[in-house]
This record gives sequence, C-alpha cells and structure tokens, in this order.
Amino acid sequence: MYMWMTLLAGLALLPALLRTFFPYFFQDCVYIYRALGFGIRLNVYKRKTPFYSIVDCFLQAARKHPRRAFIHFEGMTYSYEDVDKESNKVADALRSVAALKEGDTVALFLGNEPRFVWTWLGLAKLGCPAALLNFNIRSKSLLHCFSCCGANVLIAAAELRDAVEEILPALKEKGITVYLLSDESTTDGIQCIGQAIAKASDKPLSPSLRSNVHMRSTALYIYTSGTTGLPKAAYVTHERVWASSFIQGVCGVTSEDIFYVNLPLYHSAGFLIGLVGSIERGNTVVLRRKFSASQFWDDCRKYNITVMQYIGETLRYLCNTPKKDNDRDHKVKIAIGNGVRADVWKDFLNRFGRINVRELYAATEGNVGFINYTDKVGVVGRINIISKVFFPFALIKFDIEKEEPVRNTEGLCIPVGRDEVGLLVGKITKHTPFVGYAGNKQQTEKKRLSNVFVKGDLYFNSGDLLRIDNENFVYFQDRVGDTFRWKGENVATTEVADILMMMDCIEEANVYGVKVEGHEGRIGMAAVKLKEGRELDCVSICSVLANYLPVYARPRFIRIQNSLEVTGTFKMKKVKLVEEGFDPTLIQDPLYFLDLTQKKYIPLSQETHNSIMSHDIKL
Repeated sequence: MYMWMTLLAGLALLPALLRTFFPYFFQDCVYIYRALGFGIRLNVYKRKTPFYSIVDCFLQAARKHPRRAFIHFEGMTYSYEDVDKESNKVADALRSVAALKEGDTVALFLGNEPRFVWTWLGLAKLGCPAALLNFNIRSKSLLHCFSCCGANVLIAAAELRDAVEEILPALKEKGITVYLLSDESTTDGIQCIGQAIAKASDKPLSPSLRSNVHMRSTALYIYTSGTTGLPKAAYVTHERVWASSFIQGVCGVTSEDIFYVNLPLYHSAGFLIGLVGSIERGNTVVLRRKFSASQFWDDCRKYNITVMQYIGETLRYLCNTPKKDNDRDHKVKIAIGNGVRADVWKDFLNRFGRINVRELYAATEGNVGFINYTDKVGVVGRINIISKVFFPFALIKFDIEKEEPVRNTEGLCIPVGRDEVGLLVGKITKHTPFVGYAGNKQQTEKKRLSNVFVKGDLYFNSGDLLRIDNENFVYFQDRVGDTFRWKGENVATTEVADILMMMDCIEEANVYGVKVEGHEGRIGMAAVKLKEGRELDCVSICSVLANYLPVYARPRFIRIQNSLEVTGTFKMKKVKLVEEGFDPTLIQDPLYFLDLTQKKYIPLSQETHNSIMSHDIKL
C-alpha cells in the first residue's frame, strides 16, 4: 500500500517537476504529436491513387458542409457550395473560350477578392498551374514576372487594365492571350471573359481533366525577390501546397475557427497558409482587400474572428493605433505570421490580451522552416526531434564582408557553435527538395551550395542569418546578399539600382537597406555617383521610380558620393554604408529624402531627420 501511495504521489508531482526542469515538455509533445500526424497524412497522400490534391480536399468539404460559409467579403458571404459552383463556371468558360487543358500555365493578375479564389480553383480543376502575380508591380518587372513562368494566358482584374495595357505590345509580340474579368473591353488585344463565365455551366467537372497531376507536379508559381534584381518565380509543387496547408493545423486551428486573411493572396503567407490552410481545415475565411489597422479589430468583432495572420509591420501598426476601452473585446486566440520584433510582440500581448503568437520562419522556395509553438517571445522556432530527423539543416559560419560561407583548409564549411550567428542551409534530399526557379537556372544554381560538410553534398542556401540558443530556440538575425525587407516585402537592390541608372544624371548607384528605430526591416537607401557636371534631378527621379517600383521599393534616402567603393572583385561595398545610415550629423555627403507628399527628393536637414526619428514623419 505504501508503495502505491508513493507512486501516486510521484505521479501527482510529475507535471510540476516537468514544468520546473523541462518547461516546454508539454508544448514539445503536442507539437510532435501534431507534426507526426500531418507527416503521416502527407505520406498517405503521396501513395494515394488517384492523386488526392487540395482541390479534392475542397470538393470533399463542399460535399460535407455545402452551406457553411467559406468566404466573408465586403458584406457578402459565399458558401463552400457557392465557391465550388463559381469555380466550375470559370473552368468551363476557360475550357471553351481559351481552350485550356491540363498543364497549361496561366498567370493571375488580381487583387484580394473572391474571384481570385474561384478563378484559381477553376484552373486547378483543369490541372492548370497558376502564376500569382503581384498586383503592385508594373512595366519591366510585370513583364519579367509574366515571361519567366512560361504562361501563354494572362487573366487580369478590370481595375488593373492600365497596367496590362502598358505591357500589351510586348505580350502581343509573344502571342500571349489576355483576358479581363470584365464584360466589355475597347482595347485591341484584350478579350473580356466576364460574360462567358456568367453563361457557363456550374456543373461539376470530371477529375479526368487533371488525371496526370501528381504530388511533384507544379501547382503554382509564387514570386520571390532575390539577388537577380527582379522577382523570381519559385516552383510550388502539390507536395509543398499540402505541407504549407498543414501549418494551421500544427498551430491548433480547427474547422470551427474563423480565419482572417488580409495579407496579399499572391504571397505564400496569405495564399498557402491562409486560404489553402483554411481549405485543409474546412473553416471560414474573412477576406479583405488589404490590411487596415483602424478597422482590424472591428472586423474581428463583426465576424467573430478567432485566428489572424500578421507580418511584423502589421502588429506594430495595431499597437500604434489609439488605445480603446474595448481593445481586449475580441475572440482572437491565435496569430500566425513572421517578422515581429520582440518589443512589439510584448506590447501586442499586453494591450490586446492573451493571444498565442505563432511566429514562424520559412521561404517559399526553401526546404527548411521553423515554427515557435511555445509562448516564448522573440523566437522564430524551436529545435526538436522532428526538425533534426526530418529537416536536416545547419548553421554555418558566414563572411559578411565577402558575402560567402567561411571554409576550412579542406574547402568545407564550418558549423557555428551554440548562440553563434550563422547562415542557415538545408540539406537537399528526396524528402527535402529544392526545386528552384522557373526560367532561371542561374539563380537556381546560386541557391545550391555544394561541398558543405562532405565533398559532393548539396544544401539550399537560405540567404538568412539565424542563431540557436542553449534551450534550442531559433532566432532570426538578418538577411544577407542583395535583398532587404521593408513593409513586409522583399526588395531586390539590383532592380532598384538599374532603374536609378536610367536617369541621365546618375552614373552609378548602390542600393541597400538601413534600419530605422521603431520599424521592422530596413528602409531603402541609395548611394549614387552623379555624372560629371550634373545635379540630382529631384523631381524626375521621383517620377521614374513611381512608374517602375511599388512604394515600398523606392529608396527613401539618397546619398551623393564622389565615388562608390567596390571590392577587389568589383562588387559594391555596402557594409559601411549600412552602418552609417542616414544621419546628417555623421555623414558629410549630401543627403536627400523622398517626400511623397511633394513628390520629389528634398535635402535631408537635421530637422527632417529628427522628425523621422520621432515618427512625426511617417515612413
């Protein structure tokens, strides 16, 4: 009896002991249980015949609960059955009008709206990969994005007609068919498909139309900025679509939740984690055209939202809104996203209540990722047996100045120690592939790092610096190379530099990102060398940048130098420029600031600098 009493007492004390000596034991167990469950499901889907895609998952949900709300949008509600029928009409119209068939790639140029969802679903029902174009890009970048995915058809929203017309001559030359989701068009070379869709059949389509689609087939092209200077089209296979869709489930989201999508659907976060994840869960999506800090919590209360998405900037915007008595009057319990600073994270929780923030790290094209499934603030993930066994990765020493991994005398990379910052690389295997970028073999190869730990091995180069502490928590440190992040968007410096050098007054340009206190990421800045005898054309530069670049990619600061410093291999040096920033008290060179209200660059005075640092001038 005494032995049994002792055993029971020990069992009763066990949870307390585990929390004391292994504070994350239970959270580790829950995560491992969920992750293993989804891993088993993925393997089942890989072997299933015929192939079971996310479209089949949607169709199953539509049959199971046809009247359940799938999308709330601007006062309208669309059920699973409604969206199913609308997507059938899109597919039927595209089959008859555009003669689309399995394997044909179609580029979608749409904003956040329900038509985006059922147009993509219609294409998926036909077995057609969709290239998701960023609706902010224009001119050269837009044409590049369209061209590299190999699409012969472009479907655009009516409100984006002007952007399409700008590149229409080049599209005509390539024999591209352009369809506008409108009822009429007066532009030669642009066909309207609105009436054809309205008259099309909403009857189910035969699965045989996509019978050759399999797990490794390309499902999507999602664009990512990088060192090329132009966005790259990352292949997204059906396997990657499934894996991304499981993130909601890993975070504890269920079919009863209501998920708020206000991030762009052309991004992996909004599309794969948000929309597709909700299809996998069978829950309801509240879709918004774009993020609004002032209306965010009103939406949450109106629709009883339980799960939200974020990027670091959006949480800061929410924290910067005027405080209200009803700040905690909401049902949001989970926030999924990335890029939030620790101080903003704490402010967010203190103000808006206990919300489980699930910060994650991943790349659209990458083969390794992390998720913080604990309540520890400021980390992007936690290492456990799942990550070690199923996602082989390493942090290696990296030379910031040379922008390349440090290698030993044998030519192999050197792993960093605990709490040391290193470049994240993920081993490329059959189970953790890196497919690469469409139409860009050169950049695909640049992302492959060979001879890392043994001769002949192959790793994916993430281009990101991370750190792992003694408790196995993962911290994001910074990006390397020619890309920085601002307003939640990647900005490719070489693209911006190319556009600056279109100006008659500029001979050379070196673009980089600099930190601004109180803001996530880095804001764009350019060091330029003017042509002899020329002055900076403050108005024309602003106009040209506005024509070619979205606002987040335009350099807000310009520094004029007599010469631009380069390395021995003629690469622009950025490290010192980044460190010096834009403080006129430290920099003797002329500095200019992009004033968006005046639509021109103005001299950066000490007064203007002070206003920026005090947040009186909004960036």
